[in-house]
Amino acid sequence: MGRFLAGLGVAVGFTWFFRRRRKQAPPPAPDPAEELKQKLAEQRTAEPEPEAAAVPDAPEPEQPEASLDERRDEVHRKARESIDRMRGDAG
Repeated sequence: MGRFLAGLGVAVGFTWFFRRRRKQAPPPAPDPAEELKQKLAEQRTAEPEPEAAAVPDAPEPEQPEASLDERRDEVHRKARESIDRMRGDAG
């Protein structure tokens, strides 16, 4: 009977503690995504930028497209050079 009462007392204590803790929890912080959505909406309703004032992007110089194998070989070559430099400096 004593164990039963002790267990019951522990259960009541935990229940009281967690209910009290839940009531004192601070309100959740505002969702950052909602704040960003509001800012974007405000910017859209604000003065729109004139399209004519936009500076056109400078055309990039045309480079011949390297094939996938050529690009892969270049990346591996650079990696090997970096590894050789690190081994030379450490050893």
